[in-house]
Amino acid sequence: MPACRIEEGAEVLSTELKHTFQIAAPPEEVFAHLAEPLHYVGLSPLVVAVRDVRRNGGTVNYTAVERFRFLGVLRHDNITDVTLAAVPDGLPHFAEIFGEVRSPGRVRMSYRFAIDRHEAGSVVTDTLHLRTPPGLLRFAASQAGAVQRARACVLTGRLARPV
Repeated sequence: MPACRIEEGAEVLSTELKHTFQIAAPPEEVFAHLAEPLHYVGLSPLVVAVRDVRRNGGTVNYTAVERFRFLGVLRHDNITDVTLAAVPDGLPHFAEIFGEVRSPGRVRMSYRFAIDRHEAGSVVTDTLHLRTPPGLLRFAASQAGAVQRARACVLTGRLARPV
């Protein structure tokens, strides 16, 4: 697990996770896919539903349902409030999407996708900053890291170019 730190107030722990990957699609296509909340169903393996999508310019607020399974049989649906801001100003060379996920239990996650043009398509840097109460950081970071790696594989597959 990446290094963690205690934030001011000593009641919230935090850590940052970063995953960079290449994808054979131009930044405009990657940006369009990541800017649409409904595309996160299955893109993030825990997200099974998106609802109550509210758009205001380049900012979108919505509710996401994350499904956790424990011991293969116990199911818990975690309802999160998500804010997504899409910034296409640098296209066709660069774009970013960032936002915040507010989960029950005072778990907070800021996220940022930086999308850069690369000779074979795009390089995506997926950065997550987690903040949790004591006792939850290890679990939240392990789940978030697994989601980052899976998201890279799913997004690459979804936007693959036919050979």
